[in-house]
Amino acid sequence: MSTPALSSPRVSVVVPVMNEEESAPDLAAEVTEALDGAGLSWECVWVNDGSTDRTLDVLVAKAVERWPGKHRVLDLDRNYGQSAALAAGFRHARGEILATLDGDGQNDPHDIPRLIEALDAQGVDMVNGVRARRRDSAVRRISSRLANGFRNWLTRESVSDVGCAIRVFRRQCVQDILVFKGMHRFLPTLARLQGARIAEMPVNHRPRTRGQTKYGISNRLWVGLADVFAVRWMQWRMVRPRVRAEFGGVD
Repeated sequence: MSTPALSSPRVSVVVPVMNEEESAPDLAAEVTEALDGAGLSWECVWVNDGSTDRTLDVLVAKAVERWPGKHRVLDLDRNYGQSAALAAGFRHARGEILATLDGDGQNDPHDIPRLIEALDAQGVDMVNGVRARRRDSAVRRISSRLANGFRNWLTRESVSDVGCAIRVFRRQCVQDILVFKGMHRFLPTLARLQGARIAEMPVNHRPRTRGQTKYGISNRLWVGLADVFAVRWMQWRMVRPRVRAEFGGVD
């Protein structure tokens, strides 16, 4: 990941989207209102992950052209999944602080300034959102709680709500992050592997009012189990060498 230029915005919001033509325009307006209202220097990087509807056209017309210089869209050549889309957004983001949102409108962009304030005040590297009152079905809430508990138990973590997509973090948290399908569900754990200090904060969660969810128990259960064992292996086997000193150099 390249180092941001001196003129880069302080905050880059990364939003992966796939078939969100209905929710994207309102979300773009909310991001603009929330971050302009907080007086932040910012950009929003949308990653179109192989949408088959009008998501790309809508984002260009309703975000890029409406607020030039604030919104950008990366159009991937096919659908890669949320983790790869986020990784692409991280690589192209220019801010020193990165923030993530889901594209379905359930996360509230007005929480981003609050999370950044906590990041600065507490001197940590990442602040994860915790959905204080989830607006999902009972089945989704229960399955997520069980999955979160199992992940924490096996990885020896204490992340309250790893499924919450809204978080802010310093770009070095993902500078050398391993990218694999399902990576986005383990961002706090993977950041800790690189020495990140992590805090949590309650955030707003809203019901989905447009579009359809892309995830269900059937397409998350088994791959989620495989992923958590892979992350546990990484915790056990990964090393982070630190250079104590360097002698000599190139003239």
